[in-house]
Amino acid sequence: CAQPLMQALGVEGVVRASFAVYNTRAEADYFVDALCRIAPMLQ
Repeated sequence: CAQPLMQALGVEGVVRASFAVYNTRAEADYFVDALCRIAPMLQ
């Protein structure tokens, strides 16, 4: 459902993260650290 917006913006891919009440702070930190490491490869 985001495809029309992605095409309009010229975006080829996205990353989606979903957090819930049962996720720990450590899990969120792990995700953020991993995303920071791979972000330069995605640009």
